[in-house]
Amino acid sequence: MAVTPEDIARLAGLARIHLDEEECAELAPEIDVILEAMARVGEVATNDVAMTTHAVPRTNVFRDDEVTPGLTQAQALEGAPAAEDGRFRVPAILSED
Repeated sequence: MAVTPEDIARLAGLARIHLDEEECAELAPEIDVILEAMARVGEVATNDVAMTTHAVPRTNVFRDDEVTPGLTQAQALEGAPAAEDGRFRVPAILSED
């Protein structure tokens, strides 16, 4: 099934892209070639060919979750430019209004 300039104009309208008649006529055969190439790829994919997501097998590296001591409140606030009431003091970004 060949893609027509009218098909391109309709798709362009759906995508809210302005194309004049000349552009639609120019794009129709190009889109047709792309769709034919996609159809050929679909023909190659068969049930006996395993799907491939990566060219090289990959494995995830996991580590055990271990509870380790964290910073105390004083240590966390030690490098802060400003602290107040045991918290980081930052400039207000929202007004109270």
